[in-house]
Amino acid sequence: MAFLLSVSAFSQARWNQAYQQYVNQYKDIAIEQMQRYRIPASITLAQGLLESGAGRSELTRNSNNHFGIKCNNGWTGRRTYHDDDQRNDCFRVYDNAFESYEDHSKFLANNQRYRSLFNLKTTDYRGWAKGLKAAGYATNPIYAEKLIEIIQLYKLYQYDTAKGYDHFMAERTKVPETDAAALHSIKIFNKNYYLIARRGDTYKSIGKEVGISYRKIAKYNERNRKDQLKEGEVVWLKKKQRKAPKDYKGRLHYVREGESMYSIAQLYGIRLKNLYKINHLSPEYQIRVGDGLKLR
Repeated sequence: MAFLLSVSAFSQARWNQAYQQYVNQYKDIAIEQMQRYRIPASITLAQGLLESGAGRSELTRNSNNHFGIKCNNGWTGRRTYHDDDQRNDCFRVYDNAFESYEDHSKFLANNQRYRSLFNLKTTDYRGWAKGLKAAGYATNPIYAEKLIEIIQLYKLYQYDTAKGYDHFMAERTKVPETDAAALHSIKIFNKNYYLIARRGDTYKSIGKEVGISYRKIAKYNERNRKDQLKEGEVVWLKKKQRKAPKDYKGRLHYVREGESMYSIAQLYGIRLKNLYKINHLSPEYQIRVGDGLKLR
């Protein structure tokens, strides 16, 4: 595993804007992974920050490997080679950051050497940090101290208590970031990843930022790749689901002024044709303010 700073240097370093941008972009993915695998979101984020240099390392930029995971344990996917503990160490290659985060969780959850860590509470980031070092995740003797320093400096522990879909729905109502230089925050809802478009965004600019073909992103959103994006639009980064999450069973969405079947489908991450199908409506039906639509 590669490292950026000694603990003393890190302790003395001022708050790093690039690190905070990384946290803003990937915190919801880390929370979702925590809810599925019981790995503290703070630990996932701290490891991602440390191993990837806040997304700026060569391994991360070229191979989407955010956690420095090597090609052991029967890895059959793509690979790349870099000098690390040994010359030409083999590292895993991913198509995008989401695959890297998912594989990191599976790597810990399915590896016997980390089994005891899952007896700890998700709020025990100190125990997790020390346990990862003791189990041999990294060779650096002060690896645990580095993780703890990062978690405390950037207050990553606050994400270890985030719960459920209400968190993600609340996040969607926030005003989009206005700093054009800042990375978009990637959020999660309905088993999918999304971001909120800012003024001037295009499918091409978003695709370049997140490492996914802009043609695919447009297709996932049931749009033409040349379509103009409006500030505040939801942009899904994977194919949408056929229905809303289980939380919405028996609940209706009541149509508001200015909404369309498409905008509602986008809001909940549902494919447009399935929203019509769930409600037994034809594509020619014109919805009206006050209509109650089933979501699953």
